[in-house]
Amino acid sequence: MSETSATTETGEPASRPRKSSWKYIGPGIVVAATGVGAGDLVATLIAGSKFGYTLMWAAVIGCVVKISLAEAAGRWHLATGRTLFDGWRSLGPWTTVYFAIYVVVWGFIYGATAMSSSALPIVALFPDGPGLKFWAIVTGLIGLLFVWFNRYAVFEKAMTILIGIMFVVVMYVAIRVVPDVGASFAGLLPALPDGSLLYTLGLIGGVGGTITMAAYGYWVNAKGWSNSSWMRVMRLDNRVAYITTGLFVVAMLIVGAELLHASQTALTSGDRGLVDLGRVLEDRFGAGTAKLFLVGFFATSFSSLIGVWHGVSLMFADFVERFRAPAGPASPVISETSEASGASEVSEVSEEEYAGPAVTARQQRSLPFRAYLLWLTFPPMTLLWLDQPFGLVIAYGVLGAFFMPFLALTLIWLLNSSRTPGEWRNGWVSNGMLALSGLLFIVLCVQQVRDLPW
Repeated sequence: MSETSATTETGEPASRPRKSSWKYIGPGIVVAATGVGAGDLVATLIAGSKFGYTLMWAAVIGCVVKISLAEAAGRWHLATGRTLFDGWRSLGPWTTVYFAIYVVVWGFIYGATAMSSSALPIVALFPDGPGLKFWAIVTGLIGLLFVWFNRYAVFEKAMTILIGIMFVVVMYVAIRVVPDVGASFAGLLPALPDGSLLYTLGLIGGVGGTITMAAYGYWVNAKGWSNSSWMRVMRLDNRVAYITTGLFVVAMLIVGAELLHASQTALTSGDRGLVDLGRVLEDRFGAGTAKLFLVGFFATSFSSLIGVWHGVSLMFADFVERFRAPAGPASPVISETSEASGASEVSEVSEEEYAGPAVTARQQRSLPFRAYLLWLTFPPMTLLWLDQPFGLVIAYGVLGAFFMPFLALTLIWLLNSSRTPGEWRNGWVSNGMLALSGLLFIVLCVQQVRDLPW
């Protein structure tokens, strides 16, 4: 796919492509920090503890799959000047109904999960202090206040610091357990040991974000990347994000393989498994390493909390804004090349139609953004005492299982249609990766629904 820019009717460049540069990196760091949660790290640890290095190849494929999905979401925003929800709405009212139900139920359950996950390492670090419910409420309120009063630039800096802590701690632990380099490379050859299918699918599709992948395009716009001239920059940023995610997954597989596989140590499923790992590290390497790991655990959990508080609230604000607006097709900013003139036509698009930093700042001050922030924070606190009612857990599981196929398949639809300028539509590689992603997530979806306690 070429990187030529659009031209005006006089033949002048409408926007010159920016050179990809490390100095622009930002939204990718945010999506990586948000997408890798404590539960993801535990799932990877358990895979390593059960199968050693055998599933290393699945982590690599998962990284490529997520790069393709996030790139497609970012490309839609930059190529069309429209938000992702604007594109979904053009596909029919069913997308609005689905998203409305999903974002309400998901937010209610996720809020409690994120607060509990952030509180767990604090309780482990300070066992004589207040209990889990107290720290969960404190972390939720800190997340609320931080996102409420800060704009994207401050938010991005905070996420960069948190992912830096995560990276240093996880890599330090992986090096400390002394990885078997030969076995690591051998694990890059695809193999499926008995009983490993679900763990393999989970490694490929389950680590690195769900709805936060859809939020990537909104963070791209918040950064100030508002048209196709930023496409190269976005692609570098996205690759950095998911290569970083891949390194996290590989490091945790190494820890699981070296620290847990040989001793057949079992971890508790869910976020509490990282507290178990802290105890194993203390027995093996001392209290200092265990406490450092718990600090990294907190950075992992809290970055996911504030990332969702910010990114999904932006999506909800956009959802409400588009829902109130008159329905209409999401027409592309740049139309297809005219056969008569051989030149591309540039649509008249006002600055407010570009979801750039000014629009993002306006949405962050909007009532829907702040209402969803409050929804993520206060109603979920009741679940800290109710222990997540059974019916809501089932609804959350079913809706959550369906989101990633929804994202992959709607991106195929949008990026192969006239809604996207011809230059930026999917090629065969993009279509192949998104189709593979959709198929993978459908399989995971079916399995997750089957595993629910009906």
